[in-house]
Formats: sequence, C-alpha cells, structure tokens
Amino acid sequence: MKNYKEILRKLEVELDILETETEDILVKAEKGIKLTKLALKDIRDLVTVCEFKTVKSEITFFKKTKPRLFSKLIYYVKLFNIESKRPRSSSKSQIKYFNKHIDRLQNYFNDNLEFYQYYRRNAISLDEQYFLRGKADIRLYSDTFHFFTDEQFSTSHDSTVATILAYDMLIVHLKSEIDILEKSNGVDAINQPFRKKSKLFWTGNKTDLIELIYALHSCGVINSGTAGIKELAVAAERLFNVNLGNYYHTFVDIRSRKSNNTKFIDILKEALLKRYQESDA
Repeated sequence: MKNYKEILRKLEVELDILETETEDILVKAEKGIKLTKLALKDIRDLVTVCEFKTVKSEITFFKKTKPRLFSKLIYYVKLFNIESKRPRSSSKSQIKYFNKHIDRLQNYFNDNLEFYQYYRRNAISLDEQYFLRGKADIRLYSDTFHFFTDEQFSTSHDSTVATILAYDMLIVHLKSEIDILEKSNGVDAINQPFRKKSKLFWTGNKTDLIELIYALHSCGVINSGTAGIKELAVAAERLFNVNLGNYYHTFVDIRSRKSNNTKFIDILKEALLKRYQESDA
C-alpha cells in the first residue's frame, strides 16, 4: 500500500501550485475539486484491491490519511458554494455573510462535540469502532452514509474527521476574507493601541510569534481572556513592526506539525531554565 503515499505527495504539490498561482477563488475551487477527485479515485482503486497488513495500519489510513485527502474535496466544494453566492454589494454585507457561514461551520463542531473532543485529544479507545471497515453501527451516530454505500472504502467516522479538517480550513479562509474586507473598509482604524511608532522589531521567525500569540490567547491572560486573536495579532504587529500575514492559516500549519507543534514555546522554556541556572552559578 505504498503507492497511495506517492499519490498524496503528488496531490499536495499540485495543490500548493494551485494555491500559489491561482488568484480567482472560484477557478481555484473548481481545479481543486478536479484534482482531489482524481486522487481520491486512484487511492480508492488501490485500497479496494490491496489488504492492509495490520489492523493498526488500516486504522491509521482511515483516521489520518483518507480524511486528509477527503477534507480537501469537501473544502473546495464548500468554498465554491460559499464564494459563488457571495454578495457583491457592500463590505458590511459580505462580512455579515461570511460570519453567518462561520457560525454554521462552528455548529457542526457543537453538533458532533463528543466525537470532536475524542478526535482533538488524540484518543484511541474507540478507534476500532470508528476507523475499521465493517464496523458500521447506527448507534455511533455518524453523520455520513458513505460507510453504508461504500463499505470497501469507508468507515463510520472517517468522513466526520475529513469534515472537521475541511471546516477548519474554511473558517481560516472566511476569517482571512473578513480581515481583508475590514482593512479595506477602515475598520482597523479604531483599534490602534500604539499611537507612536514602536522602536521594537521582531527579529525572529514570524511563525514563532504567531505560536506565542495563540499560546497567550489560549491561557486567557490578556484582558481576562476576552481579547480576540485578531486584537492580539494587530497589537503584536504594531508593537514589533512586523506583518504577520495570514496568521489563521499559519496556526493551522503549526497545529498540523507532525513532530512538534509547540516548538517555540519549548525553546522559550529551555532558554529561561538556562538563564535560571546561569543566575545561580
């Protein structure tokens, strides 16, 4: 079952090129749908004729590999539907439209909260029920019928994982579009924590600063936890004279790191501990 990894690598390269070189969102979505459908078909053809060597490898495929691919298809289909119906009137109308869709996407997480929490905390106790073929159980409350209609290539919850991943990406896109609209509409002008230009400059990696911002936000230590990510990012940009770009998208990349998704936080801890030791010497 090695070939499906090659198909995935090829698709990721194609999608990276697509995201970089195609500005029109609808064109991008259409091409993304075609590319992911083709890759999904090729991988299905492999999976249905080859056996997994172990139960663990089958669970890994349906818990991580297939959802990663299927989420791209869901993302591009939803993206096309949302953007094709996007209001062409005022920025205010467009922002309202996008916020409405963000609420709908968030509702999906709330409606599937038990499984969402199971997946997010990397639990494994129910993996054999959720991610092995032939384990279809209506009592598991899956929201998909794929595992009834395509038993060779579906489990009860692989599509649910794919939907979670896709909706994460969609929320990132929609928030990014809202940021662009607000900036063009002058909304940011009301949030200026630094009237004078700061003399501080962030000389580290932008990704590290974004990781730090999300850590502070997660701890709720700014304004008793009421400050939003956007407020913190804007403040950091002005304090450190840096443009963080699409920090929502960067956060998704940080969270998806296979090796260490708290890399900068760990570096900070090590540096501080070293300073303690040197001070005691």
